[in-house]
Amino acid sequence: MAKSIDFSVIAPPTYLDTFVAQAPARVHHVAAQRVLSDETYRAFFAREAENGAEIIVDNGVFDLGHALPAADLVAAGRAVGAREIILPDVMRDGAATVKASEQAAREIRDLAGDAFRLCAVLHAADDEEWLRTYDALVTGDYAGAIALPASRRPDPDGQLCRNRWAATAYLEDRGMVEDRIVYRLLGLGRTGHLELFQQREHEWISSVDGAAPVILGAMGIALLLEGPYEKPSTPRIEKLGPIPEDRFGLIRRNIAVVRAAAGSSVQIAEARR
Repeated sequence: MAKSIDFSVIAPPTYLDTFVAQAPARVHHVAAQRVLSDETYRAFFAREAENGAEIIVDNGVFDLGHALPAADLVAAGRAVGAREIILPDVMRDGAATVKASEQAAREIRDLAGDAFRLCAVLHAADDEEWLRTYDALVTGDYAGAIALPASRRPDPDGQLCRNRWAATAYLEDRGMVEDRIVYRLLGLGRTGHLELFQQREHEWISSVDGAAPVILGAMGIALLLEGPYEKPSTPRIEKLGPIPEDRFGLIRRNIAVVRAAAGSSVQIAEARR
């Protein structure tokens, strides 16, 4: 395995100190809407930024069904000392994602200049659209990062638009990886942490985020380093509710398993447990 991939743990705001604090502080994906509405959440990630973490502000579409306006994304980014903002995206629609990303990029730059790296999400309905969208993102002058969404459903045909491992292998095999671009994985997909063993073969994958180790641990389910990975139906992170303290150890072990699969030596900050 060539390198490590930084893993950003997603957890309910109540448990940020318990599961999310990093030693050393590396990369955090944060929800823009929570930054703007939750003072404790905002203060936590501002502190992580002061400790050296790279803060990436997500646009809210996954949680809210729509992206926040550019002014709100800039406000959230400034509030937590973010280095990067994920541009608005439209699920499974490359053309709409490019249009929304370009518009938001203009608005963000009007408001904040070059204060933030801008990350575009690579969506597509089929492989032809995937290739067109990728070309549009790397040839445009606004995206300093590209994020590849998690593969959620089985794809025996290895489509680029539905199989993230096929997509990253395709880019590397054909010399299509751009040195100036930061590449990220959004979420853990249907194979969970096991995908990270494969993705570590690419030295250009920077980070991944996910809530699975927290949610599954709260449900009493242990992740096994070498698998198998079987994820039952789970609640969304904001619907998880209080986590019994007797599950904390299991959740921490699950997080350690994901980081081991990612080749990351980051640990949960001891002083804040």
